Amino acid sequence: MSFIDDDLPKKAAYEIGSDLSMLSVDELKERIEQLRAEIARIEAEVTRKASGRAAAESLFRS
Repeated sequence: MSFIDDDLPKKAAYEIGSDLSMLSVDELKERIEQLRAEIARIEAEVTRKASGRAAAESLFRS
């Protein structure tokens, strides 16, 4: 049993700009859902960081 592969970064399910011509309609729809989920995850992180920054700024303004 090898643990070497555990340290390698996982390849993204979707690479921006990749060739889409060989994908089926179902595969394209799946990619759209994956990208929407990733956008939601990123937006949640932006919101989390923005609220943390706002809290820090209000602390220093007091």
